[in-house]
Amino acid sequence: MHLSPQGLDMTHPIQGKRLVLGVSGSIAAYKAVELASRLAQTGAEVDAILTPSACQFVSALSFQSVTGRRAYMDADLWGAEGHVLHIGLARGADCVLVAPATANTMARLAHGLADNLLSLTALAATCPLVLAPAMDAGMFQHPATQENLERLRQRGAVIIGPVEGHLASGVRGLGRMEEPLKIIEHLRFLFSRQGVLQGRRVVVTAGGTQEPIDAVRVITNRSSGKQGFALAQTALDWGAQVTLITAPSALPVPVGAECVQVCTAQEMHAAVMEAIAGADVLLMAAAVADFRPLQAQTHKIKKGAEPVQLHLVPTVDILQDVAAFKQARGWPRLTVGFAAESNDLLENARAKLLAKRLDLIVANDITAADAGFGVDTNRVTLLFADGRVEHLSLMSKAEVAEEVLRRVVAMLPSRT
Repeated sequence: MHLSPQGLDMTHPIQGKRLVLGVSGSIAAYKAVELASRLAQTGAEVDAILTPSACQFVSALSFQSVTGRRAYMDADLWGAEGHVLHIGLARGADCVLVAPATANTMARLAHGLADNLLSLTALAATCPLVLAPAMDAGMFQHPATQENLERLRQRGAVIIGPVEGHLASGVRGLGRMEEPLKIIEHLRFLFSRQGVLQGRRVVVTAGGTQEPIDAVRVITNRSSGKQGFALAQTALDWGAQVTLITAPSALPVPVGAECVQVCTAQEMHAAVMEAIAGADVLLMAAAVADFRPLQAQTHKIKKGAEPVQLHLVPTVDILQDVAAFKQARGWPRLTVGFAAESNDLLENARAKLLAKRLDLIVANDITAADAGFGVDTNRVTLLFADGRVEHLSLMSKAEVAEEVLRRVVAMLPSRT
């Protein structure tokens, strides 16, 4: 299947989804208001259901205010809609998300009880069930809670968290509800699995490698890894199975990506060569060091009056070895390189495209204040193996990632 770059949907995986948000009685219920707000801002339709205990912590009005939709309570079971309310809520829902999910609510769901509006709706729903547990550490670790969780997992429920942190009891432990943004990232991955890259394996490299000088110092560069991480997130959003090979970075790993942490160019080379066997696409966005010290010192080099001389030697050429592997094995199907240049941008990028036998190279001028290392925007030029050149305007690195993946999808050979 070949698609034109203009024919691909770039919407967020959660946009347009209808979610039932169940809120049970925990102090973490206040986080559910933020969660509902952020989901609505992402483009989801959120129908909140509050258990009687949840109403002791938060109000239905809070959820109606942030979602623009009616929020429901048990009293609504006996209103004009009566006994069919839970069926209407369950029908057409893309997900039932319970956050916070207390031990009591999870016990109800695990045993199929239907004694409140939330459990009735969950029992009637055929969509995925996602739970974000929240309770004291002792309650979470209790065998009964763990048995209920395992029973729910075996039925296909997705469990997010909990995490360790300060709990309402005043102690630290495992039982704190995962943060709303992280829950949304899990939902993002859940809803992305039917994308245009479904069944495809994509390998992405990111960040700047570090070559040790001594026990303390390294040779590195200013790459933040933002463009590579954006590529990994977009590939995930479009349904791909993603391996992210990253040099040290402070960025959060996208939920759903298999992350391989490396430091040196040699370590990245080993990780890439292992990952590309059977891969459809390699997106080589990492800023790999071109040189390394001939010999790294095992101890810290002390400062003295005499200058210190470093003898540098070239690092391994990853893309050159990828080209040889591809010629011999056929993997990866497509190879995309990146050229960060400070002069003669197109000439240097075209030379790299030819020398490494790439299908596409993404070139950017790192001297530009709004498109170099560390910033959130980029202005790139796309050079193709067939001679085509496309100049893209200034855009966010997330938008650059989408544009690159559009071209990749259009070039991918059909699967047989």
